[in-house]
Amino acid sequence: MGDKGIKNELVDRWIIEPSRAFMNNSATSGILLFSSALLALIISNSAWAPQYHQLWTYQFSIGFDEYVISKDLHHWINDGLMAVFFFVVGLELKREIIGGELSSIRSAVLPIAAAVGGMFLPALIYLIFNPEGATSDGWGIPMATDIAFSLGVLYLLGDRVPVSLKIFLTALAIADDLGAVLVIAFFYSSDINFLSLGTGAVFLALLWVANAIGVRNTVFYALVGIGGLWLAFLMSGVHATIAAVLAAFAIPARTKVKENYFADHMERLVARFKEADPNNVRTLTKEQLNVLQDIRSYSKKALTPLQRLEDNMHPLVAFVIMPVFAFSNSGVTLSSDFISQLTSTVALGVMAGLLIGKVIGVVGITHLVMKFTSIQLPEGMNRLHLWGVGFLAAVGFTMSLFISGLAFDQEYLIDQAKLGIIAASIIASVAGYFLIKKAGKNQPSLE
Repeated sequence: MGDKGIKNELVDRWIIEPSRAFMNNSATSGILLFSSALLALIISNSAWAPQYHQLWTYQFSIGFDEYVISKDLHHWINDGLMAVFFFVVGLELKREIIGGELSSIRSAVLPIAAAVGGMFLPALIYLIFNPEGATSDGWGIPMATDIAFSLGVLYLLGDRVPVSLKIFLTALAIADDLGAVLVIAFFYSSDINFLSLGTGAVFLALLWVANAIGVRNTVFYALVGIGGLWLAFLMSGVHATIAAVLAAFAIPARTKVKENYFADHMERLVARFKEADPNNVRTLTKEQLNVLQDIRSYSKKALTPLQRLEDNMHPLVAFVIMPVFAFSNSGVTLSSDFISQLTSTVALGVMAGLLIGKVIGVVGITHLVMKFTSIQLPEGMNRLHLWGVGFLAAVGFTMSLFISGLAFDQEYLIDQAKLGIIAASIIASVAGYFLIKKAGKNQPSLE
């Protein structure tokens, strides 16, 4: 092997492979998300606090002539970048419903029931603290689970966690995401412009027709989804992130070639590549190049556009969009009356909703389903694991912060909600971590 080959091998071993492992580690995105929020909290309580808050007020406009949309940077992040986040959530939802943990009714009953219990009880508890007035609008804040953060905590435990628990929490969080999307659509959208909404419906119908007739070009779906559907919803009063979820459900989830045909054809192509005469230089022969192009073409046809998009967009969402969102939304300037902020009815309602309502809702409904049906916990999970899952489901970080911005107009209420979310998410993640760790150690006696 020449010097160049040795260098390439060292680059792969010491840079490319560790970077890929870092990006693929589910804990990494959760750690980055928390770090971004912590950095925002530090800066917003430092000498740079005025610059931090002013940054999000800069105005950006898109359009031409009289057709211009102008919003500040904070709104572009929450309405634009987060639409990409919700698009990936929509892709995950569709994949799980078609062929994942939500496709089988029996395997989906427990996590869906847990998700439902973990949405209604937190909202009810929040309303006990805030029964009326402007603060009551925040009832949706403690309903949500942050799938990236909760799975990040779970993956920190490594091999101590049974696979069945990871699947259960993932299915619960995805069902929870669907519930959060519906709550945003029906309760946190206002001043509906039915002309714009009707225009969005036309673009959505166009996407579904394209799917039905076999259009698989993702550029087409991006142009119609962003330039048509998302823009129409942005102007309609229905939150634009809903358009992203609807667009995701219109993405084709069928392969162009069947698995057995693909496998047979690939064997023939690989055989052709082996038989091709090499030219003993770095570049390929024309025949080798043609074979490789055929392999690439058939590999693309064997992938569904839905899974290809989800796989390609996940790093962008996990390592760019969610940290940017956390950094722009977690900056709370703690005043001298910090204790009164943390003990306000909004903060207490959010914390009680997440730490009490979410946990009891998830665990309680699961126990009721197990008591009155033949469905039991998946193999490998025990009751202590379930309590740990309940606490991890109470990590409401990203989605809760997002809904708090929709629920309140007053900045002081948003700050109170943020404090409650951050405090509850930290407590829930620590409690969930240690409960599941203990459950793993005590597995034989609990069984």
